[in-house]
Amino acid sequence: MSAPARIGLFGGSFDPPHQAHLALARVAVEELALDSLHWLPAGRPWQKPHELASGEDRAAMVAAAIEEEPRFVLDRRELERSGPSYTVDSARELHAEHPQATLYLLIGQDQYEGLPTWHAWRELLLLVTLGVAARDGASVRPPAALQGVAHRAVPMSMRAMAVSSTSIRAHLAAGGSAQDLVPAVVPAGVARYIDSHRLYRRAGTSFSTPCAPDGTPPRS
Repeated sequence: MSAPARIGLFGGSFDPPHQAHLALARVAVEELALDSLHWLPAGRPWQKPHELASGEDRAAMVAAAIEEEPRFVLDRRELERSGPSYTVDSARELHAEHPQATLYLLIGQDQYEGLPTWHAWRELLLLVTLGVAARDGASVRPPAALQGVAHRAVPMSMRAMAVSSTSIRAHLAAGGSAQDLVPAVVPAGVARYIDSHRLYRRAGTSFSTPCAPDGTPPRS
């Protein structure tokens, strides 16, 4: 009999996806021994100070970023779900689809500390094991609000990378080309998509997904 599947959940706005996202995903696949890792572009993430590129654009960029990674899966469920989109909804659905699987939710230390503010976080902790990426050189620490709360958390080693979606958008808004950022910051396929669709330009950029408080955890 084969062992139960180990499935990772990696949520984010991915606006745009970049090499630090890929680095974390690869670390998770190896250190958590995942059979697959579902990339879940957020439908309507909360606590975002900017409007997002459209869901279709962000999904297309994720597809371009992960096309050479056989264990990575583009999962569109949060984009296609009507109404508020919560992480716990995706965990419930994946648990129903794969009842024997072990689910791992990838988060950073900052998200770990804010997890008690998430929608239905206690139920979420019953559904998933947390894969927590510590800050560079630091140890993973449960937040005070989770002290004494039964949950499973596995630390992951992740070196710091000076890459962020915010800095990429600023570079592009100032007139830079995404090709300038290949390969250290963004994968080539993502850069081609950004430039061909003229995303993140100050003029002519089409943003279509509003940033509304809906309970999805803050992500980059």
